[in-house]
Amino acid sequence: MKCGIVGLPNVGKSTLFNALTASTNAQAANFPFCTIDPNVGCVDVPDERLQVLAQIASSATLLPSQVHFVDIAGLVKGASQGQGLGNQFLSHIREVDAILHVVRCFADPDVIHVDGKVSPLDDVEILETELVLADLQSVEKRLEKKSKKADPDMTAALEKAYSVLEKGEFASTAPWQDSERALFPQLGLLTLKPLFYLCNIGEEDLNSVLFPFQIELEAMAKAKNRPILFLCSQLESEISVLSPEDKVLFLQPLGLKESGLDRLARMVYEHMGLMTFFTIGPKEARGWTLKKGSTAFDAAGCIHTDFQKGFIKAETIAYQDYVMYGGPAEAKVQGKVRFEGKEYVVQDGDVLLFRFN
Repeated sequence: MKCGIVGLPNVGKSTLFNALTASTNAQAANFPFCTIDPNVGCVDVPDERLQVLAQIASSATLLPSQVHFVDIAGLVKGASQGQGLGNQFLSHIREVDAILHVVRCFADPDVIHVDGKVSPLDDVEILETELVLADLQSVEKRLEKKSKKADPDMTAALEKAYSVLEKGEFASTAPWQDSERALFPQLGLLTLKPLFYLCNIGEEDLNSVLFPFQIELEAMAKAKNRPILFLCSQLESEISVLSPEDKVLFLQPLGLKESGLDRLARMVYEHMGLMTFFTIGPKEARGWTLKKGSTAFDAAGCIHTDFQKGFIKAETIAYQDYVMYGGPAEAKVQGKVRFEGKEYVVQDGDVLLFRFN
């Protein structure tokens, strides 16, 4: 699962990426288009259940489920027409599953803004307008080129998308049926991807009752039915390189139990409709990412294609039962171990052991 970090130049995308990955892999500098080629990093999704399961099984290694973040070049007005790195920017967005829009809310005269002023709502409108225009061009071209042999269902889906795009709205706002949603991968539209807002505030605003532009941005996000989070990328970048013990000491005076990055990873994970299943043993305790509603056969493929090819059954224990009975041995005695087939719909927290040929 890949989440693309996007936004105008100099809003803190690369600083955020470095914080997420606890690295300096992404160059962060005070000039537009500092990032050209995308940077990709994996971020652990906080899950206390994994630690509990690992303690019961005396697992030597813990491997949490992850979300992949991609730092993408900054966008400017006119990107859909090729301005700035527009074409390159848009092509990179097509490769991700979700969009994290970093919106600048901090005032710093030493960090230039491409439009000369900090105006988050204007920035949101610029980026989203460019995404709509890019999709509108794509849909228009495909409808113009349709042949007599064109799939009628695909044509109908393109026409439905066009009807909302021409109004300046995201294709996701159209009244899609479940059968039509199956065509989304083939439509390949940017405005069908889930979008989240991350509002990047300054360190001086952390102790404020209200963050800069908070009321306006929260109202906008609510109207669009999109998740929103406020954090300081610069501070999170500094926290990310601390040891777990020092991180706790740093957060305590702020009255926080987890960092903004933990909240971000959790927000993306939950709003993408993802869940975690576990494989637990003495060597490692591992969380695996899976779409809600997926089957045991799908889960087997997350681990290895051989598990799918030779699938026999999935030995399944619910998380609560694994913990209550202290592991699989007693859970089996109590009749809490189930042997499920390919069509079993995996539940969040299931501990699975796959039997395969």
